[in-house]
Amino acid sequence: MAISSPGLGSGLDVTSIVEQLVALERQPIVQLKSQASKLSTQLSSFGLLQSYTSNLRDAAAQLTNLSLWRGTTTTSSDAAVGVTSSTSATAGSYSIQVQQLAQAQSLASQAYADTSSVIGTGTLRFTKGDGSFIEVQIDGAGTLADIRDKVNAAHAGVSASIVRDAAGARLVFTATETGVANAVTIEATGDPGLQALAYDPQVPGGMTQTQAPLNALATINGLAIESASNQLSNVVEGLTLTLTQVTSSPVQVKVALDTESIRKAIDGFVRAYNDINSYIAAQTKYDEGSKTAGTLQGDRATLTLQNQLRTLLRQDSGASAMFPNLSSLGLEVQRDGSLSVNSSKLSKALENIDELARAFANLDEQAPENNGFAQRFRSLAAALTSSEGLISTRTEGLKESIKRNEDQQNRLEDRVALVQQRLLRQYTALDASLSSLNSLANYVSQQVTAWSKTNSK
Repeated sequence: MAISSPGLGSGLDVTSIVEQLVALERQPIVQLKSQASKLSTQLSSFGLLQSYTSNLRDAAAQLTNLSLWRGTTTTSSDAAVGVTSSTSATAGSYSIQVQQLAQAQSLASQAYADTSSVIGTGTLRFTKGDGSFIEVQIDGAGTLADIRDKVNAAHAGVSASIVRDAAGARLVFTATETGVANAVTIEATGDPGLQALAYDPQVPGGMTQTQAPLNALATINGLAIESASNQLSNVVEGLTLTLTQVTSSPVQVKVALDTESIRKAIDGFVRAYNDINSYIAAQTKYDEGSKTAGTLQGDRATLTLQNQLRTLLRQDSGASAMFPNLSSLGLEVQRDGSLSVNSSKLSKALENIDELARAFANLDEQAPENNGFAQRFRSLAAALTSSEGLISTRTEGLKESIKRNEDQQNRLEDRVALVQQRLLRQYTALDASLSSLNSLANYVSQQVTAWSKTNSK
């Protein structure tokens, strides 16, 4: 088998020559790869920019939520009166004294031998104080346990249980809700044994009331209150009071504006703005010392976004005459474009909560110049991150550029492969020609030498 290697006969380093020529052909590909790397880095940077913008949108949106500005906190001087508030509550103080807790009615039957004792069959009719009633059919064996289970399954306004005492097993009916209005009377028809489970406070015999129904009695700022429940949810607007025990002295309940949550929301907005401001500054700066530019330095879309944010930061708003700009309410713009919270100014602004709420959250679709600051930032950030927004379109543009770059690289790689094959053919042919010429030259040299020797003799 013949083994050949380019350049072996001629002395030419064909492989090295072809590699160097191919390397020159590959220079556009090297440049494209460098461009692709930059484009990928820019795409990653825009991914982070979108994340920072979304954070700003969400932080601003929180400040547009009216429930934030109406939120309250509550305190109680004694656990005997628990308190929670809703957004409809108003700041104030309440002196509450509890004279009586609401309790549920409880009825007990006579004693029976055990749960399997047969009582009888028929109908039990449970009637509440408002006249509503539920009838429970007792059939089957009619044992004490059967009656308990059927009454519980019927949801008749009472819960049935069997309690054992020294005399035996008793059937106990306890009203499922407290208060006089939720007490029941019981009519029993059918077997005589079942009729023993009737109850009417006006008629002797039947079941015994072991716990009377009671309404809660309390005074709120001296006003007498009566409730079937120990949870008073409609007495003071926006407050739910939970009575847990009778008090010997008034319990002080206070309702105040939840300024802590508002401050946290404002701090969150400032932090979100400063994050995106710092990120853009870092991505667009040029370092004179190292002569290196940030990934997004000179990027038109990024600079446009930065300009929109800073313009919005300094614009006045007609939402509140008291707080026409961010500085007036305590958010001051720094030299680097960031925001700083002036705590004393903000505390003063919180004393005018309605105006402050308007300054941030007011929405006027007919006159955008009257929109609050948070509404403006939320709207801008939402527009920037929408499918047709600046960030999204720039991101898609970068993806398309990366795809075009890849396609160009693939086309050039195909062309370089063809060039490499052509060069190998050409230099292999040249090598063969030179090898033949070398052989011919050697032959001629040999013949001349031989001829010279012959003539010299």
